Amino acid sequence: MNLYGKAKRAAQMKVLDAIRKGDFAVFGRAGMDVFADPVGVKSEDAKAFRADLGGSSANICVGLTKLGCTSALVTSVSDDAVGRFCMNRLRDYGVDTRYVRTVGGEARTSLAVYESRLEDFQNVIYRNGAADFQVTAKDMDAVDYTRFSALITAGTVFAAEPSRSATFHAFEQGRAAGLPVIFDIDYRPYSWPSADVAAQVLSRAGDESDLIVGNDEEFGFMAGGLDKGLDKARELAAKGKLVIYKMGHQGAITLTAQQEIRTGIFPVTAVKPNGAGDSFMAGMLASVAAGHDLRSAVLRGSACASIVVSQPGCAGAMPTTAELETFLDSHPGATDC
Repeated sequence: MNLYGKAKRAAQMKVLDAIRKGDFAVFGRAGMDVFADPVGVKSEDAKAFRADLGGSSANICVGLTKLGCTSALVTSVSDDAVGRFCMNRLRDYGVDTRYVRTVGGEARTSLAVYESRLEDFQNVIYRNGAADFQVTAKDMDAVDYTRFSALITAGTVFAAEPSRSATFHAFEQGRAAGLPVIFDIDYRPYSWPSADVAAQVLSRAGDESDLIVGNDEEFGFMAGGLDKGLDKARELAAKGKLVIYKMGHQGAITLTAQQEIRTGIFPVTAVKPNGAGDSFMAGMLASVAAGHDLRSAVLRGSACASIVVSQPGCAGAMPTTAELETFLDSHPGATDC
């Protein structure tokens, strides 16, 4: 291995060492999930709905805390009943809310209305004037970065201003404090003004991150073609970044500058498709923090994803450490990818 290769390996090990400390600042949205009850019923036919915390970054925070890590959410919520509901649920789950700012005016906390079914699954998202887009650079300056070992962001924060510029500012602040950046691409087309803007901004976020997680379609989107996703992931890994390239039922490829690690999934009877990515991220990071090697951590993240899709809801379905271990005891082997 030449000096350049050794430097990239050292950079990757530094990221893993930071994750092992288990203290995360998470940037992105909290929202309210409303899902039809019971399992299988369509939203328009439902006589009752259940409600819980939602939003990709909030879900990651909850998943981390349930698995023994600490997490603080950095976002904004609306000054209304829905915003207060989200704040209460974050605290109930043990998430640090000191960096969640309440905003007035017409900004509103996001609402997702979905159902626990796979056939003709519907997820209606209300994000007009989203409160989480109101995060500012001043909010980022208020974060005590010395309290954390790593930063996590979901791609949705970059879809609009001022949160886009504010989060890139947080990257700078985090780096100055010696923290690695973990980036979940999490591309949601409905949030962006155009696909071109999304590709440009998400590519910049990838370039400025140390660990990048996304599915094959998201990497393909960044690369300018769905057939180019794996090449994009390999390009980023060659720059010294850790990359996890998810392929749905085909498992995942974890890429470093030195190797590619292929892992499978844990088949379950799913009741919904959403929440898997958030649970995977939390499970993978928490497993590294608990001392597992990278391959094992990715497999445990996949197990967490399987657990979440097999139950209604998202935040509430995130497993505890005991629930994850019980699942793994009854599902001893993942499928080959």
